Amino acid sequence: MISVIFFSCATTKNTTYVRDIPDSMQAPIDRNMASFTEPLIQSNDLLLISIQTLDPQSGNAITGSNNTGIFAAQAASGNGQGTSNIPGYLVDKNGNIELPLVGKIKVSGLNTTDAKELIRKQASVFYKTPVVNVRFANFNISVLGEVSKPAQYTVPTERVTLLDALAMAGDMTIYGKRNNVLLIREEGGTKKYVRFDLTNSDFMKSPYFYLKQNDVIYVEPTKSKVAMSNYVRDRNTGYAISIITSLASLIAIIATRIR
Repeated sequence: MISVIFFSCATTKNTTYVRDIPDSMQAPIDRNMASFTEPLIQSNDLLLISIQTLDPQSGNAITGSNNTGIFAAQAASGNGQGTSNIPGYLVDKNGNIELPLVGKIKVSGLNTTDAKELIRKQASVFYKTPVVNVRFANFNISVLGEVSKPAQYTVPTERVTLLDALAMAGDMTIYGKRNNVLLIREEGGTKKYVRFDLTNSDFMKSPYFYLKQNDVIYVEPTKSKVAMSNYVRDRNTGYAISIITSLASLIAIIATRIR
């Protein structure tokens, strides 16, 4: 019990981000940030594509009545809903999408800006001065561990940072290790693991500060949370043993009385 109380004393220092920034400043402090690069389209990505033309009916054939919505950041629920119901064009295993009339277009390996220009060029063969918009419909980020709302989130923008992901998950709990946040990313069939120290502002300079689709963020629990969990487990085990012992004693007493 004493060890639990000792480890449970969470100080302000242990729950503060960017501790290298002073509490009071005479002037703003400038910090260089990592440069943002647009993520590349991959197989199994889902794209929202809209093509606007002079003939609204022609544009609707490609856009579709359900393919123009703006999706707020949402957690995928466990009841079969969430990202599975988001409309869009699926990038097949060969990296192609297939649009009505326009046909197949290879978009894997391109960012959405380049894909938009490629689609516009091919659509220009069939439509006069088409205006094309392309964005991800299933840009998913998973946030796990010591956060208020661990879940997989679908975000409406490609420009999402580590801090954005934590904010969507309701921020870390007081038991989350702010100096050891893990990012798991899959690139080229291999897993990459990156550690962030959110107590130092230098983490914003990392090339992994901007997230990519299907990134996983894991917040490790502190020693105090582990100690608390162990205490609760040991306490419950002790209760169970006491109950079993008491029942055994009661049965023994009853058996003795019956004799």
